[in-house]
Amino acid sequence: MANSQDSLGNHQAGAEAAMTDSAKGIVLVLSAPTGGGKTTIAHRLVDSGSGVRFSVSHTTRSPRPGERDGVDYHFVNEAAFQAMVDRGEFLEWAQVHSHRYGTHRSELAKAAERGETLLLDIDVQGGLQVKSAVPAAVLVFVLPPSLEVLLARLAKRNEEPGFDLATRLGSALKELELASVYDYNIVNEDLDEAVGQVRLILETSRLRPSGISGRASRLSKDISHWLRSHDVHRP
Repeated sequence: MANSQDSLGNHQAGAEAAMTDSAKGIVLVLSAPTGGGKTTIAHRLVDSGSGVRFSVSHTTRSPRPGERDGVDYHFVNEAAFQAMVDRGEFLEWAQVHSHRYGTHRSELAKAAERGETLLLDIDVQGGLQVKSAVPAAVLVFVLPPSLEVLLARLAKRNEEPGFDLATRLGSALKELELASVYDYNIVNEDLDEAVGQVRLILETSRLRPSGISGRASRLSKDISHWLRSHDVHRP
């Protein structure tokens, strides 16, 4: 069992290291207050077929109408979730509105192997945990355009079990305090425009020094190897 755990840990560490290189994909985190529209933006990006993989989180909450297990979320009970926490299987996890959500490390490994962008639709707590584990991750905070729009969006969720408007707004205040910690803030007033802004952020992120450092390192090694193999002495 120890050898199996060590092998799993090494594989996970390798996946996290690989995602610091744009050739291996980018970790993109979308966070927002409830009603910010991040999930809609996330699905539009994935559906565009631009090499973006949606990270399917685990959660202890019940499915909403239309949600599918294994597609929108992996729905598990508290005991199963806690067992995964105890085994260190989550890249990040957090408790949000009395339910727990987590990103399994296998999601990162799959995206790294395929060179895809991994898109995480998670809360601010989880986003900061991801940034700590994968410093090259790109964090985008999605803002609703106004309180009126936020209230209108939240009104559509008042039939959800356990929904409490005051609790959601209180959580929104705490999340907004951390919006400035994120790499980018966008306003989701027009969906097409918001999706376009996230696409632009992705393209820009591929050109950041932290994103191309892996390629620079490989090129440096290739040049050094060529010089040695051709017995060329550098000036």
